[in-house]
Amino acid sequence: MTATTTDTPTETDPAPAADQAPRGEKLRILIGFARPHRRTLLLGLGLSLVATAMGLATPMVTKWVLDSLSEGLSLAAPIALLLGLLVVGSAVGLAQWILMGTVAERIVLDARESLVRKFLRATVPAVTRRPVGELVTRTTSDTLLLREAASSSLVSLVNGVVALVGTLILMAVLDLVLLGTTIAAIIVVSVLMALLLPGIAKAQEAAQESVGRLGGTLEGTLRAVRTVKSSRAEERQGERILADARDAKDHSVRAVRTTAVAWTISWGGIQLAIVVILGLGAWRVSQDLLAVSSLVAFLLYAFNIVGPITELTQAFTQLQSGIAAAARIREVTEMDSEQPVASGSVPDVVVDDSTPVVELRNVTAAYGPDAEPAVRDISFVVPRRGHTALVGPSGAGKTTVFSLLLRFLEPQSGQLLLDGRPFSEIGHDRLRERFAYVEQETPIVPGSIRDNLLFSAPDATDEELDRVLTAVRLDGAFDALPEGLDTSLTSTSVSGGQRQRIALARAILKAPEVLLLDEATAQVDGLTESAIHDCIRDLAARGAVVTVAHRLSTVLDADTILVMEDGRVRARGTHEELLGSDALYRDLVEALRIGVELPGRVAVS
Repeated sequence: MTATTTDTPTETDPAPAADQAPRGEKLRILIGFARPHRRTLLLGLGLSLVATAMGLATPMVTKWVLDSLSEGLSLAAPIALLLGLLVVGSAVGLAQWILMGTVAERIVLDARESLVRKFLRATVPAVTRRPVGELVTRTTSDTLLLREAASSSLVSLVNGVVALVGTLILMAVLDLVLLGTTIAAIIVVSVLMALLLPGIAKAQEAAQESVGRLGGTLEGTLRAVRTVKSSRAEERQGERILADARDAKDHSVRAVRTTAVAWTISWGGIQLAIVVILGLGAWRVSQDLLAVSSLVAFLLYAFNIVGPITELTQAFTQLQSGIAAAARIREVTEMDSEQPVASGSVPDVVVDDSTPVVELRNVTAAYGPDAEPAVRDISFVVPRRGHTALVGPSGAGKTTVFSLLLRFLEPQSGQLLLDGRPFSEIGHDRLRERFAYVEQETPIVPGSIRDNLLFSAPDATDEELDRVLTAVRLDGAFDALPEGLDTSLTSTSVSGGQRQRIALARAILKAPEVLLLDEATAQVDGLTESAIHDCIRDLAARGAVVTVAHRLSTVLDADTILVMEDGRVRARGTHEELLGSDALYRDLVEALRIGVELPGRVAVS
């Protein structure tokens, strides 16, 4: 009989919803993401206003062309100015588009870097109290919603208002309307977009693939957060995740550039079509076949007013989505973090074999300020060498003890000591350097089989790796795979027992002073279990091994067995001692049908 439950709760009171924050506070959060890029945003606003001014000047210069023509004046100056406005305006618009698109992607990358580093430095309860999928969504989808809102929408609001007011004022000066410039513009836009859209779609697809890889790697890492932390691999794994984030940014910038070129050329074609039509209109005026120049100028303003209205509409829509996304992202970045101890602030000390490597003194701990204690007033020592086992029914607090040893959970009262020194004086990183941990769920870290094996000891040699694989009876187990140990573990069918042995091999390869095993033999066959027992005996002869077990055959030869019930240590001793002294231990042994003679009972087989 193998227990599959865990003593570690993963849910506490949910965090306050992001939309409960005042609206003004949400807007300040959004502006906070844009603030580091304010100089670039101001430059983008300046370019946008220059392009808008040139657009507003174009109809009036066109009117100058027509007036000069009707009065018999030279057309060279107004035509040259008109073409100059077109060329310079297009160039400024193109530069502004690329600039704003690039800064938008930088804002996304900054937000993702902040989130990823926050996740990996956050306390385990802060990470596990939220669904992993929610955290991944906030890193992928929410940051995309933030992109335009924190960059283009803020600029578009100012620019759209200026363009709309300016257009309305100039249209008020002109009283006549002429329609007739749309057909040629539509043809130009359709042809150009048909040619350029495939390139845009390809770049966006590549960006989405990078985002998908980012989400998958991040989700797997967060699911294995205990293994990552106990392996002290936060920085290494964070850089791996952020490599996908940077790749997504590069593809998205390429898509922005292609989109900017497409729309710039398209609108340039529209403007050129208008110039041609106005030139034809001017000729018709000279022939007394067309109305005066004011009508043409008014037409241009009527046509251009669609731009600022659309710009304002899009800006408001993006701003609404971005405000909500910014609030959700900020909510996550306010999670509790592990506080590092300054480097060099903890001097090394020399200890002898009589000093326990780990000691718990009257420790009480709970998974939340209002939760019932998971362990109550427990005390025991872990000798520098030997095998210590924790047994008891599900919910007795066994896995909670491991969470305390690795500082995934902090005690409410009592004290934990490493080499006689309080945990609080050592810091998370230096503490976990001394431990290796095999979780009950044995999660897969994203990457190859080799990556998983070397996760806690990235500098291990091939000889050391071969020795450990032999010890856990995985030697040759992956030779038939196409890429051997370099085969992706996430895409390979690996049994629960093999996954458990991979986790055990990873821990052994680290050569820790204290090895923590949570149900290390729960999913293996009898022969493999025997091999793991041999590994435990060998490790216990050289260091400390602490195991949690429901299959008591794993701990029959342990030096000390602690029997836990309702968060307390109710008995301790060897297997033989506990059979004679503790009724709960006898019941556990009998329930699992271990072939031993129970005092006063018939032998169980």
